[in-house]
Amino acid sequence: MQPTTEPRDAILVEKTPLETYVPPAKPSLIGLSRAELADRLGEIGVQPAQRKMRVQQLWHWLYFRGAESFDDMTSISKGIRADLAQHFTVDRPEVVAEQISNDGTRKWLLRLPSGDNVQKAHEVECVYIPETDRGTLCVSSQVGCTLNCSFCHTGTQRLVRNLTAGEIVGQIMVARDRLNDWADREDGTRRVTNIVMMGMGEPLYNFDAVRDALLIVGDNEGIGISRRRITLSTSGVVPNIVRAGEEIGVMLAISLHAVRDELRNELVPLNRKYPIKELLQACRDYPGASNARRITFEYVMLKGVNDSLDDAKLLVKLLKGIHAKINLIPFNPWPGTAYECSDWDQIEKFSEYIFNAGYSSPVRTPRGRDILAACGQLKSETEKLSARERQALRAMAMTD
Repeated sequence: MQPTTEPRDAILVEKTPLETYVPPAKPSLIGLSRAELADRLGEIGVQPAQRKMRVQQLWHWLYFRGAESFDDMTSISKGIRADLAQHFTVDRPEVVAEQISNDGTRKWLLRLPSGDNVQKAHEVECVYIPETDRGTLCVSSQVGCTLNCSFCHTGTQRLVRNLTAGEIVGQIMVARDRLNDWADREDGTRRVTNIVMMGMGEPLYNFDAVRDALLIVGDNEGIGISRRRITLSTSGVVPNIVRAGEEIGVMLAISLHAVRDELRNELVPLNRKYPIKELLQACRDYPGASNARRITFEYVMLKGVNDSLDDAKLLVKLLKGIHAKINLIPFNPWPGTAYECSDWDQIEKFSEYIFNAGYSSPVRTPRGRDILAACGQLKSETEKLSARERQALRAMAMTD
């Protein structure tokens, strides 16, 4: 069953967020580059000769040690710590609620205050997926989404605003806080080993903030997650795909989901602006793509919609010449959806054909379905809750 599409002109232009970020009187230092930190130190009177050393100290305490207050930064003089605390914070997003799935997946609802007006606060969701050999954190880039993909729960929300670099990095820091995952872990291991920009929003419609955040995440003197373990997923914002390869240099994933323009126009309305041919050419041009750095093509399996063997054959044909793997995603249902997940034997037939054609075609194991934390299920329902209900959720989070 296929829902009707929106009018063509509804998606031909990038939608403008309803709000812009208003910084608080005491902004957080989270998300600033080294140059920006140096500027902030200059504002509180730190002399130019000392700024490089102080920046390195701040960077270490923020991103390697995960300091939650300036008082924790014991290698910095008390005077400078006091000046920093007077003008800035190291605040992360606030955990409003935490849900833990039967399979160990965790979903955090995070509150993002806008300026000093608590009434303007919004939420995003962030998901941690533990596996035997890795721990993957799914990070959001926008409050809401602009794309209106018909099979995606997140896409049913309005686009409220873009996240700042600090709010993006802050999600990772919150996860490390909650998982006790900073440098002082007794066994020296890391629980968060991989980052995927696959949460709420389209990362390439918030390019500058996503770039600045991921450069911090990949910095080996701080959070230190290798760029080969960071994946940016896009629905196909073609002009920014090659730019992402040049300026960020992380792994690329494409939310493809259909092999014919007429169907993809419906499933992923952005396709009407950037059709499949243009999208795949941008993938061929992506800097650094190789057999060792393959582009992932995400393909949600929708019963009777895009799961025929003819679709599999055309998919193989379209991807010829691209270093690629195909990630097949069993559709994760959500309230009100008109789609169904493909039958398992059909998914296996689809996967087998792609594999025999020479492409890796893993079927993603659904995780966190029972808490609506699986792919395509994220949505900040609490924006509709009453103040009393929101207060109760925050109280629950504080008792964990």
